[in-house]
Amino acid sequence: MKIVAICGAGIGSSGILKVNAERVLSRLGIKADVTAVHLATLDADAAGAQIILTSPEFVASIGKTNADVIVVENYFDTAELTRKLQQALE
Repeated sequence: MKIVAICGAGIGSSGILKVNAERVLSRLGIKADVTAVHLATLDADAAGAQIILTSPEFVASIGKTNADVIVVENYFDTAELTRKLQQALE
């Protein structure tokens, strides 16, 4: 499974989201390749992704995608991330 975490620069908030997503997925026993990417390179970097993780301000910039877009309000809230990932993977 391919999961992409996006933010404006591809290193700050998406990096935090990537690390927390990897922790959550590990606890759930789910193997996935999680990548932090820059919004400007999303089209190329998200090709084939099943899930895109992002904050509310970037949703409109994602455009057309076959991936499930998960909007995360609090990047540090692993309970929120767990709940939203489980819903997307059902």
